[in-house]
Amino acid sequence: MSEECCGSDEQRQTVGRKRVELRRSQAGGDACCAVNSATDSVDLASRSSEADACCGPDGAAVAAVADVARPSWWRDSALLPSALSGAFLAVGYGLEWAGLLIPALVLQWAGLLVGAYTFAPGAIRRLMRGRLGVGLLMTIAAIGAVLLGRVGEAAALAFLFSLAEALEDRAMDRAKESLRALLSLIPDTARISRLSGDLTVPAQDVRELDILVVGAGERVPTDGVVVEGRSSLDASAITGESIPVEAGPGDSVMAGSVNGAATLRIEATADGRDNSLTQIVSLVEQAHARKGNRARLADKIARPLVPAVLVASALVALFGILIGDPWTWIERALVVLVAASPCALAIAVPVTVISAIGAASKFGVVVKSGEAFEQLGTIRTVAFDKTGTLTRNEPAVAEIFHTPGVSNDELLAWAAAVEASSTHPLAAAITKASSSPGMATGVVENAGRGVSGTVDGRRIRIGNVRWIDPDPARDVAESMSARGMTVVVVEADGVIAGLIGVRDELRPESAETIRMLQELGIDAVMLTGDNARTARAIASEAGIIDVRAEQLPANKAAAIDTLAETQPTAMVGDGINDAPALAAATVGIAIGVNGSAAAIESADVAFTGHDLRLIPDALAHARRGRRIMTANIGLALAVIIGLFPLALLGIVGLAGVVLVHELAEIVIILNGLRAARRPKPDRRMSPLAELSPRLATDSVDVQ
Repeated sequence: MSEECCGSDEQRQTVGRKRVELRRSQAGGDACCAVNSATDSVDLASRSSEADACCGPDGAAVAAVADVARPSWWRDSALLPSALSGAFLAVGYGLEWAGLLIPALVLQWAGLLVGAYTFAPGAIRRLMRGRLGVGLLMTIAAIGAVLLGRVGEAAALAFLFSLAEALEDRAMDRAKESLRALLSLIPDTARISRLSGDLTVPAQDVRELDILVVGAGERVPTDGVVVEGRSSLDASAITGESIPVEAGPGDSVMAGSVNGAATLRIEATADGRDNSLTQIVSLVEQAHARKGNRARLADKIARPLVPAVLVASALVALFGILIGDPWTWIERALVVLVAASPCALAIAVPVTVISAIGAASKFGVVVKSGEAFEQLGTIRTVAFDKTGTLTRNEPAVAEIFHTPGVSNDELLAWAAAVEASSTHPLAAAITKASSSPGMATGVVENAGRGVSGTVDGRRIRIGNVRWIDPDPARDVAESMSARGMTVVVVEADGVIAGLIGVRDELRPESAETIRMLQELGIDAVMLTGDNARTARAIASEAGIIDVRAEQLPANKAAAIDTLAETQPTAMVGDGINDAPALAAATVGIAIGVNGSAAAIESADVAFTGHDLRLIPDALAHARRGRRIMTANIGLALAVIIGLFPLALLGIVGLAGVVLVHELAEIVIILNGLRAARRPKPDRRMSPLAELSPRLATDSVDVQ
């Protein structure tokens, strides 16, 4: 239930939430980690600082319940009070029908007390603190029914309400279960390399800079960088990508990834208690704390509705007293009290949001708030950064042109020799392309222009077309540039030796992603700091028409502001230069686990993988979640609006109103859980296109 309507989760007294206390204490948490007996709902995202100080960071605390499984229906102790209440009530009605009134009354009282125990004490405590909730309405209705001699109806109300509460708790547990299941991907123990040999320790005791030994088929206990060995890693459970990724020295790996056939030595870059996987779960657990538009709408309606219902019921009872028929109208007042209670409205959004966000996390989409999830479903334009988002961020030599008397190998060897000491991304591409680079002396780098040096007695200059005139190969240079390449001119002893075309290749799934967005009716825009000719060439291959090139970070943010004024706009990026635009967008989406910290911090949604097709999948998932939330709110309001006049006119009695209300709540819960279904992606790419490359650490626009 929402805090505004029913009081804070910490104050609710259902047996279902007490189950969490038992589970946590069994999971090994100490006294300060366990839920107090007076606390029925401990949200993992709203831990007190005191608990954090005792138990460690949120990620560690969440890990304590990672392996807790929800019991089967028939073994769930949370349902026991409702089951007993229902059994007593049913037998009591049976005995009443048989004429055994005294035993029937005793059993009805038993059913009432057992059912009311799950909500009445908490409602009274909240009332003493000045808080009103649905539980208070139900408690007043039950007491009033007893005073009117309707013990059976009071027992029916207590049974149905306690059952709905228990089912709601179970639904919330189920919605959060997928998040906690992520933590089971972290192994219980880890092997750490020591001078004296390998040492096995609990995974939570791993510390940054420890050297981990991960054997074939084992899971990586925390984030790290491979320092020795080469293998393939399956991160499908974390990133949603089914193709294993090759990993060797210098490559980053995520906690929970499954190692392939070879042993790896990995230097830990995060503690075992606080890594990317625990952070993902912590983020998603916090997501429903920030409410979206529909959550706020439900709360705005529910918050004043409880006192309004109390006032309306009091007026109905007062009317009966004034006309001289108090008992009839007091009974109607109790029925009105139940009919207008917003219990179904309070659960209409939260169960949907938690289910949908939990499902999204399972295919590599971390949504940071309920508000972000709702806004994600409104997006009509998606703006993409180019480098590192639509492209691989791995500049590579795409084409070579050499003049007569010079071979490709010679040209690359000369260029690689003088570029060997440069940190420019184009230099790395040229060096990588050469199989036998020479040795250069007297190397001088001219910032923004190129580099020169002596190789095998030849004076070699390599640089852009602004520094070295590409004549007599100007036509070739223009052709390369038109096809999205950055042209590097190589000169030997003052004569043009050839041209090298370097390009950051488009991701294989980029064009498919744009097509999928178009099918959803979503426009695509490219924002990049690269030159206009290169940007247009890459955009044309991807299928993007709206291209805005040579954009500085401030320009990107301004462009997003302009787009967002006309329709909801998402920005997709991974680099530091994307952070302002991500923050300005309706929804900022950070791509890739290796994206810059600034991008991830500025974004509302983070993709743990780097398959761009997750974007249309996530948008379709969010749209479906919004539809479910809207339907739930509509049903909840329809129940209140429909039952109120029927209760006021005496057409429907207390038992009927309770039955309809609680059935509606169950329907809303079940409908909300539908949001946990993962969307079925439409994949029409070739098998080769499934091989998505890894992202570099930060985005660098190729000039």
